[in-house]
Amino acid sequence: MLIRRKSIEAQANTKAGPGPDKEKSKPKSAAPRKPKFAPVTLSEQDGIRYLHFGTEWVQGAMRIRKPDAIELEYAQQMMSWMLFNDAPENIVQLGLGTAALTKFSYRQFPEARVTAVELNPSVIAICNSMFKLPSEDDRLSILEMDANDFINDPQRAGTIDALQVDLYDATARGPVLDTPEFYVACRDSLSDNGVMTVNLFGDHPSYAKNLKAMRYAFDQVLSLPEVHDGNVVALAFKKKIVPDFTALYERAAAITAATKLPAKSWVNGIKSNF
Repeated sequence: MLIRRKSIEAQANTKAGPGPDKEKSKPKSAAPRKPKFAPVTLSEQDGIRYLHFGTEWVQGAMRIRKPDAIELEYAQQMMSWMLFNDAPENIVQLGLGTAALTKFSYRQFPEARVTAVELNPSVIAICNSMFKLPSEDDRLSILEMDANDFINDPQRAGTIDALQVDLYDATARGPVLDTPEFYVACRDSLSDNGVMTVNLFGDHPSYAKNLKAMRYAFDQVLSLPEVHDGNVVALAFKKKIVPDFTALYERAAAITAATKLPAKSWVNGIKSNF
């Protein structure tokens, strides 16, 4: 979503530079090159704190007075897997953003294991300092690693009940992982009735590419209506479902009563696929 904001560089991303002579005199290290990241930046307006990667593109948001609520509509839609599983044991988020989904999942499902995977250490730092990310414990893990490495680990196979994928770089024009092989690994990581939600950008060629790759990997892929300035959330099912819409609307009402999320609109969106 493109929102024009005056960005301010996050303190967590500010580091002192190397000394002029000592660093030059050090021998070159043979260690692998670390990935380069865009600066993590912040803006605030009307009581909402926004995360950027050095551009006007919003990578996430938090209402300061309600830090555990999910502010952006597309992020709310990323929780639409709740219609199909009311008691997940293992929830995974690829791409931390402002930790909105991670915080919500952690608070809403006290019996579940919640894991967030984020490659950029500055994003993790800013979530801890500015977006009220809870401390890690026996239920919550924040892993600094590549999402592709995480999801391709054979130990993940068949273990994840809800997989939330929101992987964008500074350009915010399409997911950075979008191959059929990646989505096959996502499918294989899910439990038998597992569901994946993915944030896509509908007004970009990456949208069709991702849908094609997901449909190659999954038995069924459904799309919710576009929100904001192009965000489209897709749901991918490891096993094809035949929706009972009466039951889904009942489940949606229960979700809204418990969380205030607009779950009825999710069911309407799913219904439009049939």
